[in-house]
Amino acid sequence: MSIRHVTIRLALAVLGLSAAAAQADDASFMPIADLGQANGEQIYQHICQGCHMPGGEGASGAGFYPKLAGDPRLASWQYAAVTVLNGRNAMPPFGLPEDRISETRTVHLSDAQVAEVVNYIRSHFGNTYADTLTAADIAPLPHPR
Repeated sequence: MSIRHVTIRLALAVLGLSAAAAQADDASFMPIADLGQANGEQIYQHICQGCHMPGGEGASGAGFYPKLAGDPRLASWQYAAVTVLNGRNAMPPFGLPEDRISETRTVHLSDAQVAEVVNYIRSHFGNTYADTLTAADIAPLPHPR
């Protein structure tokens, strides 16, 4: 094994340990296994804000991540829910069946979780849509296969 390979392996090991230590020190860190008990705000914080930013202001640079703050398209809960379920542009689908999530390296959100996060983004970041969705509202929408 060359010095370069040893150096790369050592660097990866240090990064892995640093990430694990950061997660252990971060009270807001939630393992994916615990996501099933998360509310809309926690789902947003752990999945969505990495692209859409903590205040929903979106970002651009290496990619384009649309803002959710004051987005008039969110007047349609169906638009928001179908986007979360199926993805849009470069956004991955979060409604994939659980047996397909390894293909996209994303997570599966249940219909109840989709409703939770859609309710959250439609009632935060300057959005004031008051209707509350449930899993029963999400179930008849088109889901990826």
